[in-house]
Amino acid sequence: MTQPEHRRSGIFSSPSVAASAAVHVGAAAAVVVHAGAWPWALGAVAANHVVLTTAGLWPRSRLLGPNWTRLPAASAAAGAVAITIDDGPDPRVTPFVLAQLAEYNAKASFFCVGERVERHAELAREIVRQGHTIENHSQRHRHNFSLLGPAGMRAEIARAQEGISGVTGSVPRFFRAPAGLRNPFLDPVLNSLGLRLASWTRRGFDTVNRDADVVLRRLTKSLRGGDILLLHDGNAAAGMTGRPVILDVLPPLLESFQERQLTPVTLRDALA
Repeated sequence: MTQPEHRRSGIFSSPSVAASAAVHVGAAAAVVVHAGAWPWALGAVAANHVVLTTAGLWPRSRLLGPNWTRLPAASAAAGAVAITIDDGPDPRVTPFVLAQLAEYNAKASFFCVGERVERHAELAREIVRQGHTIENHSQRHRHNFSLLGPAGMRAEIARAQEGISGVTGSVPRFFRAPAGLRNPFLDPVLNSLGLRLASWTRRGFDTVNRDADVVLRRLTKSLRGGDILLLHDGNAAAGMTGRPVILDVLPPLLESFQERQLTPVTLRDALA
């Protein structure tokens, strides 16, 4: 498979980084021209940092660069929806998820952690063999991922890209940040690696909520074509039945798709 096309690259190719740099340069110039302007200059710089930090803490924000929160318009009009499944593969959960998806002939995008793909290589290959896709969810799912600089982010993402491609023979085309948190350096790194950022339309919080009915309601409320849904096979909470919540949510979720005449597709299908 060929690598996705490369788009703009370089730190200042990100509109948010370029704008931030302009604020800093403008503030410095104002102080040089008029020393008494420093309170205003300092305020402008502080406000700029608040905006960037807030955008990084909002997974569905587009302020830091392009971000798929819904499928493209053509897919939405055709009644396509995307199931995305994070943090695996997990041999205690993923095989059962695959069986449920197969029962409904549904396809999903698995955002996998690189080191887990390498540890459970045969399971990762089975995901791809069954017609699903594996996308990049970083190498180690570091909790401080959003605090990394460009070099640290690139190392995490590129290592996962290499490992997933080597194990499965399929090159990831999408990236999702751990917990969805990021900073302005992510967009240029993704551009240089030919990856697109994808978040979600709605999530069920199935890593912390044990009630499958509540998770299902969150995922299906106002459900429509073009939605991207987030579930987890890794780090899944144990439901009221003692099983991972996703296993109690997937069957009624897939039945809901059928009732609403929606078709689950992979993100790559929607991209194509």
